[in-house]
Amino acid sequence: MTGAAGGGWRGWREATEEALYGPLGFYRRPEGPAGHFRTSVHASPLFAEAVARLLCRVDETLGHPSELAFVDMAAGRGELVTGVLKALPPDVATRARGYAVERADRPRDLDHRIGWLQEPPEGVTGLLFANEWLDNVPLDIAEVDPDGVRRLVLVRRDGTERLGDPVEGADAEWLDRWWPLPAGEPPEGLRAEIGRPRDAAWASTVASVGRGLAVAVDYAHTAGARPPFGTLTGFREGRETAPVPDGSCDITAHVALDACALPGARLLPQRDALRALGVSGGRPPLSLATTDPAAYVRALARAGEAAELTAAGGLGDFGWLLQSVGFPDVQLP
Repeated sequence: MTGAAGGGWRGWREATEEALYGPLGFYRRPEGPAGHFRTSVHASPLFAEAVARLLCRVDETLGHPSELAFVDMAAGRGELVTGVLKALPPDVATRARGYAVERADRPRDLDHRIGWLQEPPEGVTGLLFANEWLDNVPLDIAEVDPDGVRRLVLVRRDGTERLGDPVEGADAEWLDRWWPLPAGEPPEGLRAEIGRPRDAAWASTVASVGRGLAVAVDYAHTAGARPPFGTLTGFREGRETAPVPDGSCDITAHVALDACALPGARLLPQRDALRALGVSGGRPPLSLATTDPAAYVRALARAGEAAELTAAGGLGDFGWLLQSVGFPDVQLP
């Protein structure tokens, strides 16, 4: 069924914006994202420790500036920025300044030294880190109709969908370049997520960095392996659910990180990035169980957490997009 939007019908981008970030949106709720899904930040303090080591590498490459910024994009309740600042060695911590960028209200118990902002600070020197932010930047969905035409998918507040007008202009150009239809007659029902708003959001965020490194970490896919029916989904209370734009659940879609990448960027899987930053899932030697049982149990627990962060088919498959700004690339594989 096709037709212009009306009677509550909207594109997924507009509907998601209100459902996630409106006055009663999902990300305004007091429990925060951790109440509904588990990110690398929540999985283990090893993640924040690894990001702290990355910040130290940036610091060294920058020549140890007098003020070193750590900007946590889509900060949730400030868990990552808090963990990173805590993990820094004293000589770096004394120069570090933390910023949390989040639309929700500032948590009452957040360290007063951490800045709480609606937008990233301008011209900072240091590391900007966006963990699972881009997957929540709202976008529109396109679907192939019975005639092989890509049309916008319209949605109501209850999640009911129908097809709207054909995709045209800049959105159509983005699809042709980054999510092209297969050769031949495209099957009805094929879907694509129009990632142009995410490209723009990332470019704008990178532009806020004066000198340093910007990193985006997310569920990702590249042009050679786009999912034929898209990835739009919801999460509520720790479980995957249908994406319903009524504010009751998270609405997310994987990120075309290759489209977001600016000139000079690098893409690598999380497992490679974290291993380069000292996160190893290797088991401790059994001899430690005899000489120091408590230390063995602690080391075994950390190994299990590291294995989760780097696991194939799980968090280890996340993509890391690294973008240097005004200085040489930080050494990772």
